[in-house]
Amino acid sequence: MEFYRVGDKLISHDKLMRAVDRILTLRASGLSQQETAHRLGCDRTLISRLEALAEVRKGGAVAVIGFPLGNKGELQKVCDEYGVEYALLMNEAERYQYVESRSGLELLNEIMGIISRLRDFDTVIMIGSDMRIRLASAIFGDKVIGIQIGQSPIEQDVVLDVSVLADTIGTIRGRDKA
Repeated sequence: MEFYRVGDKLISHDKLMRAVDRILTLRASGLSQQETAHRLGCDRTLISRLEALAEVRKGGAVAVIGFPLGNKGELQKVCDEYGVEYALLMNEAERYQYVESRSGLELLNEIMGIISRLRDFDTVIMIGSDMRIRLASAIFGDKVIGIQIGQSPIEQDVVLDVSVLADTIGTIRGRDKA
């Protein structure tokens, strides 16, 4: 169990997550923000702010970044089927070749170019280690949706179930394939 000390309060992470899960369950079942707040004994504005913090807009431009992936071809096919505007998927060998075939300056410039390009997307799906997802979130903020495939460092290809990516993109896109 994880706790946080906030002033003279002791906050339970688990209890907070159960409350958030309950809020989302009630809202997804069709209750209004006001009805949900009434049932839980909190303000409607709390419900509204929680939803705003976690909102992922349907539609919009989507990018997918992921490595090291053992089934990148299958994952690229999913991206193509859902009309993903930008996909950068690599296996471990490609990742090392990409880094080793460039000078430090070239690599830095290319990475900065990729970062600049990704800022234009509404949603960035990051497939990778816990550390890579945290880094992407630090750079791109709330537009990142992480699909964790392991703890850092990941040093060999990982096969991601294609349905995980398809479900994620489908949810963002409203289940519409391109």
